[in-house]
Amino acid sequence: MTAKLKQHDPEIASAIANDLKRQQRNLLMIPSENYASEDVMEATGSVLANKYSEGYPGKRYYQGNEFADVVENAAIERAKRLFGAEHANVQPYSGSPANAAVFLAFLRPGDTFMGFELKCGGHLTHGSPVNFSGLIYSVVPYGVDEKTERLDMEEVRRLARERKPKLIISGSTAYPRQIDFKAFQEIAEEVGAIHLADMSHVSGLVAGGAHPSPFPFTDVVMTTTHKTLRGPRGAMILCKEKYAKQIDKAVFPGSQGGPHDHTTAGIAVALKEALEPGFRDYAHQVVANAKALAHALTEHGIRLVTGGTDNHLILIDLRPMGIGLGKQAAVALEAAGVITNCNTVPYDPSTPFKPSGVRIGTPSLTTRGMKEPEMRMIGEWMASVLKGMGDAQLQAQVRAKVEALCERFPIYEGLGK
Repeated sequence: MTAKLKQHDPEIASAIANDLKRQQRNLLMIPSENYASEDVMEATGSVLANKYSEGYPGKRYYQGNEFADVVENAAIERAKRLFGAEHANVQPYSGSPANAAVFLAFLRPGDTFMGFELKCGGHLTHGSPVNFSGLIYSVVPYGVDEKTERLDMEEVRRLARERKPKLIISGSTAYPRQIDFKAFQEIAEEVGAIHLADMSHVSGLVAGGAHPSPFPFTDVVMTTTHKTLRGPRGAMILCKEKYAKQIDKAVFPGSQGGPHDHTTAGIAVALKEALEPGFRDYAHQVVANAKALAHALTEHGIRLVTGGTDNHLILIDLRPMGIGLGKQAAVALEAAGVITNCNTVPYDPSTPFKPSGVRIGTPSLTTRGMKEPEMRMIGEWMASVLKGMGDAQLQAQVRAKVEALCERFPIYEGLGK
């Protein structure tokens, strides 16, 4: 933070400084959050925020884009290299607009597509009735088996054969197991559909070889650029070369105007970081930490959806303690210094406004350098808070332990203390 901001706008400067302290002193365990590097933040906060660059490199509608072209071309080439993609569009503002662009490229209003049901772990843009995807298009939702809480690919195939969708979406936001992207592609090809793999949550794991990749066989892949990938808030669409023109046209001018060049710069930096050998170690440690944390929670009597995890994410099922306790649990954990989000569990008898689960993850903790021993402690602390949600004294005791642990693992050396 610059001295000028403190001088010229102390209200905003204070809020930023206080959130830095909050991030340092708490365990950030929302699985979609992470810590971008100082290099990523410097690029994202650069003078490129001043530029308009409608169009694509070499084909802009504004002058003065020679350096914006350098940045966007670098991001494109790094994305293709990192994931083995034939084509990359790095302009989408975030995941939801990116998915909307894919819909625009391949569907017309009223067309049928298949998506992962929100209450079972999918995203709003996978067909929720309150989202554009559910309002504009005809949705065939698929879920998980009620007993195993896992995806049943034979059921997905049956629905696809029966309903003949034009698009099938794979990927999730609250599913703790690996996604079989190849099986989804095979089903899509069988019924003549386009397969969109939404790997937003696991793209960093894919990049690091800790989760099966949707490349090179998947038609279209969308990912956000933060989460496990540790970039700025943005998105990318990667696809087979034969769909490149459709995707590019759907992004611009189809669904948005000028790209955010400063964000593109941050994405480029994050992709370069992900291409470094150490990122592979990070990705595998994220999964190892999640498994260790899941084991600790289970060992201390906490039920987990599917019984554990294969990725960065864990979904706690509080129904054995009572229906609709997710928000209460998230508030209790926050009081103890553990930041999570309440979440529905598959076939939740309660409502999305009062869900019965809590969603947690290990990307941020792993970025801080924590490993299995810390996960075992954190699991024990979380279990005690969940079992005694109304105990303010217990929450204070755990918070003291959390703050002591956070002091050992600073997010940015010399900041936020």
